[in-house]
Amino acid sequence: MRILVQRSKKSNVTVDGKIVGSISNGLVLLVGFKENDTIEDINYLVKKVINLRIFDDENGVMNNSILQNGGDILSISQFTLYADTNKGNRPSYINAMKNTEATKMYDLFNEELNKYVHVETGVFGADMQVNIVNDGPITILLESRDKNEK
Repeated sequence: MRILVQRSKKSNVTVDGKIVGSISNGLVLLVGFKENDTIEDINYLVKKVINLRIFDDENGVMNNSILQNGGDILSISQFTLYADTNKGNRPSYINAMKNTEATKMYDLFNEELNKYVHVETGVFGADMQVNIVNDGPITILLESRDKNEK
């Protein structure tokens, strides 16, 4: 499981010209699943996201999490995070989890996140336009496989 985390001042996602998810302050998450990801991967990355210290404290040092800072999360499904570009110029997505299972995992991930922070989402599998005002800019890649490398 991979998540590209972006600290955001304001972001939204539209489908067919209608805003389906919007936040004014918080985090934008681009979320991808690979084959064999499990609930353990979800739980690991939920804890990482909510405790990631990338918001400024009273001294202007990135020392606060979204739990301390406040704000919301805009979660966007993003199978292209598992693009394989090793051969040729056309990415392969063979490592991305198949649609039916990925939908279940994405919904479960957002349900778990929503226990801690308000979560807005896009529409899984839809043609989405995502507008992100990246604050900082701060962009961090998280991977669940890292849980085994401690």
